[in-house]
Formats: sequence, C-alpha cells, structure tokens
Amino acid sequence: MFIDHTRVYVKGGDGGNGVAAFRREKYVPMGGPSGGDGGRGGDVIFQADEGLTTLMDFQYNKHFKASRGTHGRGKNMHGAGGEDLLVKVPVGTIIKDDDSGVVLADLTRPGQEVIVAKGGRGGKGNARFTSSINKAPSFSENGEPGEEGWINLELKLLADVALVGFPNAGKSTLISRISAARPKIADYPFTTLVPNLGVVATRNQDSFVVADIPGLIEGAHQGTGLGHDFLRHIDRTRVLLFILDAAETDDRNVLDDYQVLRREVELYNAELGQRPFLIAANKMDVTGARDNAAKLKEQFGDKVFYISAVTGEGITDLIEKTYEVLQEIPREELIKGEEPVMRRYTEEETFNIENINGVYEVSGKRIEKLFIMTNFDTDEGLYRFQRAIVKMGLEDALKAKGIKEGDIVKIKDFEFEYSE
Repeated sequence: MFIDHTRVYVKGGDGGNGVAAFRREKYVPMGGPSGGDGGRGGDVIFQADEGLTTLMDFQYNKHFKASRGTHGRGKNMHGAGGEDLLVKVPVGTIIKDDDSGVVLADLTRPGQEVIVAKGGRGGKGNARFTSSINKAPSFSENGEPGEEGWINLELKLLADVALVGFPNAGKSTLISRISAARPKIADYPFTTLVPNLGVVATRNQDSFVVADIPGLIEGAHQGTGLGHDFLRHIDRTRVLLFILDAAETDDRNVLDDYQVLRREVELYNAELGQRPFLIAANKMDVTGARDNAAKLKEQFGDKVFYISAVTGEGITDLIEKTYEVLQEIPREELIKGEEPVMRRYTEEETFNIENINGVYEVSGKRIEKLFIMTNFDTDEGLYRFQRAIVKMGLEDALKAKGIKEGDIVKIKDFEFEYSE
C-alpha cells in the first residue's frame, strides 16, 4: 500500500533521576555527599533510507518513544544514558510540527538524519550541589522530561522524470514496458490510484527513475480528482514527460489536453513551468492517431515523440532523449539553495498565568520542566524551587495579576497558598 502522508507521536526518553547519597565507609566518619547524576534520555532520530518508498509502516505504528536514562547511584556512580531510537523513513520525507506546521526537516539524501525529539538531561546528584555554604546538600534533581509531541510526515517522491497525463492516456502501460514496474492496467479511468516508480535503462545501461503519477484532470491544482494527493510528487522531478492520447479515444482534442495539463501543473507550482519537458504522443497503433499527433509536432517540433506503449514503437528514442535532457539539469542544481536538513528552535515560554475561578494557574515549558525536575521530598529541594521561581519573575508577575495572601497558585498538579 502506498501512503504519502501521516501523523505520528514522538517522545524523547526522560533523563534519569539524580540521587542524594553520602559516603558510608569504614574509617571515613564524616563522608561527604556522593550522589551520582542520572543518565540522559535517548533521542528519537529519523533517518532517510533509499530502500523505502512509502510511509505505510507509520499507518500501524504511530508512537515512537526512546528509552529513558537510568538513575544515578551512590559512590558518585552516574546512570547510563538511554538508547536512541532510530526510525527510518523514505528519502524525500518532509517532517513538520503538527501544531505550527513549521518544517523540522526535509530529508532529501540517503543517510540524512534529524533529531525529532531530544531526550531529557539526567538530574544532578547531591554531590553536584556542594558549595562553601552548603557542604552536605541532601537534595538532588529529578531527570528532565524528553521532548514530545505530534509531527506530520509528508513524502515527495524523488524521481527524475514524472509521467503526466489524463486518465487512460497510457502512462501505466508505458512504465510497465520501459521498467520492471507492474502497475494495474485496465480500460477505465483512474485505474492507477497511487504513484508507481520504475527504473529505466538506456542503450548504454545508464539509468533514471520514472514516476507514474495518477491521472490528472482539470481542476487538479484545487484538489479535484486526485490532484492534491499526488501533484506534490512532481515537485522534485527534473523532467516532465506529458503522455497524450493522440487517438483522442475519449473525444478530447490532443492539443487541448496538453494545454490543460500544463496549466494544472503551473497553477500548482509556477516553477514547474520552467522545467524541461517532452511530449509523448501515444497510441500510434490506433487509426487516426498519427494525423492528430501532427498538430503537436507542428507546434512543439522535436519535443514530440510518436510512440505506442502497446507495440513499443518510438519508445527507445524517447528513452534516449529523456536521458539526454536529464544530463542538462543535475539533481544538485534542482535542490540548490535548500538546506537538506533544517531544524528551527523557538525559545521556550517561561510561564503564563491565568486566573480560573480564583485559582492562579501557571503554565509554560520552562516552569513545568523546573517543577518536574524538583525533588520535593526535602526542605532543601523545596527551597531551591522557591528561589528559582522568584528568579524567573513569577512572584512579580503574580502580584501584577492582583494575587493576595492566601490565594491558591497551581503549577501542573501542585497547589499551594500564596504567601509573601
């Protein structure tokens, strides 16, 4: 099954907790703090794999979670880091943030990788908090939570040549003749419902990849028919090969067919109008096709090739010419100026305050992360949390919102009374 867009959930591994421990050894009566740090959580990494051509696997497995770091131990023993989770996706996969639509990565070459969810850092053990003022801290940090969220995956096939044509123009028959691809072929419109890829060899055994795009119809750029689903797969092709029914078996004019197809492609992406193109006037085995194709030849000259996908007429010359045109526009030139992998980071919101039924609810990634990483089992841990939120400016912000002595403040599931 061919799937070219889906939505998945990713989560980096949580960091392991730091530990509060003290040396307990013979002849060391005043052993100092020896709590080790927790290990970092594993990252979720997506890697482009040229052996994949569909996102089908993500239809059934939509949750990807890296392993967490192990907790620290006494004697300054740090926890092990969590194992990264490597997820393979097809070359040509675009990864977008589900909430903002921002592109996180565009994987255009085999082996490219991007971290889509970073693991959290390990919490510090109490040995990390010694100072000239506090020589024996009894508190430690919990591990930082890993990044998590939903992302969208969108596949744009990386083919060299796109076969563009109306339904029943003979695209599937052609790709089955020139390559090992075996798409469904039948005498009715929209037989092909998914793109098919085929590797084509020239006389000298050079090769290129052809994509058979499901039949377009007028209005495809607006989503009519299967337009929106499959026009994206034309974006990265270097040459457009228009397959036209020169026999006019559906009572359409062959010149009009070409104009409609070109208009739909350009309305979808104006830049595609500048790509090299060839025209294959198909069905030369049908009476009258040659006369109809002459109109195309008169207008477009040597860009037009008379072929029959059924008998094989003219196909060798078409293949050789297509390969020749491909040499004029290397793939590197087509994607020049694009960053093949792109990751944009936004600064985390410190906090946000809402007064809901008299309760001051505080949210925000930074303060929620601080809350999760604080070990409230000790007075020292609580005191450190209080100092941190004052330093963040939360107290001043609460006063600006009109908070009074005794009012309730809520951070995640933790509620406390406000006191100056």
